[in-house]
Amino acid sequence: MSDLTQQSAITVVDLLAKGEISPIDALNAVEKRMDNVEGQINALPIRCFDRARQHAEKLMQKPVADRGLLAGLPVPIKDLNDVKGVRTTSGSMIKEKVVAKRSDILVENLERNGAIIYAKSNTPEFGAGGNTFNDVFGFTRNPHDLRLSAGGSSGGAAAALASGTAWLAHGSDLAGSLRTPASFCGVTSLRPSPGLIASGPSDVAFMVHPQHGPMARDVADLALFADAMVGESSEADLCKPVGGTSFRTAASQAKRPTRVAFSADLGITETSTEVLTACTAAMHKLEADGIEVVDQHPDLSDAEAAFSAPRALMYATTLGGNLAKNRKLLKPEVVWNVEEGLKLTGDAIRQSIAAQGRLFQQASQFMRDFDLLICPAAIILPYPVELRYPGFDEGVPTHEYFRWLSIVYSITATTLPVITIPCGKSTDGLPIGIQLVGAAHSEKKMFALASYIEKVLPNVPKPIDPR
Repeated sequence: MSDLTQQSAITVVDLLAKGEISPIDALNAVEKRMDNVEGQINALPIRCFDRARQHAEKLMQKPVADRGLLAGLPVPIKDLNDVKGVRTTSGSMIKEKVVAKRSDILVENLERNGAIIYAKSNTPEFGAGGNTFNDVFGFTRNPHDLRLSAGGSSGGAAAALASGTAWLAHGSDLAGSLRTPASFCGVTSLRPSPGLIASGPSDVAFMVHPQHGPMARDVADLALFADAMVGESSEADLCKPVGGTSFRTAASQAKRPTRVAFSADLGITETSTEVLTACTAAMHKLEADGIEVVDQHPDLSDAEAAFSAPRALMYATTLGGNLAKNRKLLKPEVVWNVEEGLKLTGDAIRQSIAAQGRLFQQASQFMRDFDLLICPAAIILPYPVELRYPGFDEGVPTHEYFRWLSIVYSITATTLPVITIPCGKSTDGLPIGIQLVGAAHSEKKMFALASYIEKVLPNVPKPIDPR
């Protein structure tokens, strides 16, 4: 068998399910790959291979047919979520030595479905920002160019996939944290409809803006991981049953879209020339394949109000109680987020809730006329990793640090599901991704459509050696 880390997740899971390799074999392969490349990338700074091997050996005591959907495939978890007995730092010095006493519901579901957790992926402090760095573990670098950012906040997850230290990777998304890293690193992701993937316990139960989702190197692997991540729990705030056709089956039944909307900027931002060129070329390929592409987008004028207040309120709820004690240990962007939440007025919250309702209705009505809304997943190419955020060295103030992400967080505010896939490359060979936005709760249809589009816009999902 050739290097397992070069194979797709589906291939490795099939080998595990047939008993041709063991979960220990898979762990050994991914650990060897980490030893070779992780020092350059810093994608998975927390390792838990002793725990992983214990879980693998326990799983191997069961018949192969009873080992779950993933059959013992190793999977990393983002370092914002608890894994029992493993550090959860959230990229913050105030949690540097915290060891989880129980696992997140999401992790429990994954382990029931045969996942073996072997590492935690790097994240910016408390997930704040589109560049993955923190004072605990430092920067995560882009495998396509080690001088550049892998994006954030699921930058560690995306970089691990691109460099072959993960077959599948868990991520989460508030302001594009699944989508920006997918674009920067040339991988795929799903930001699901609220309730599809259960998680918790959480201090911000029932908030729909942050969502957990799968990341993978191609759509078929992404669908496999989506199947493994869904699951009900009596302890979860938002969750719903998923029956009928699996996501993997839906992805295998590729369906050509009839009519899609395309927007280079959603009417709210500016898009760089290289990104626009790649996205436009991708749309021309779709048109050449007989797909109708209409230059149009929904009215997103309510997006800023619908997103900013709940986001600030989330930070105030989770960190406001200890801001005074830990202010010096928190990065300025996190402090600003918390303070914005603490000063929210009742009227501002009321206006935000109303804006959220209007936005969802407008976006949902827009999607009645299209199979998908397509737009860039990032408006710029990966930027130097040492920059805290684009424009930082030019004096862009802290409170503007996330504005370059409006093309993703405006979609967050609609709550519509999004699959991100690569659509092309820059003149220097850097990946460029697009968001495929679907109607609410239409993930199964979206996987079929994304599989078709992926074939029209060929992606080479093999891991790369850092360069």
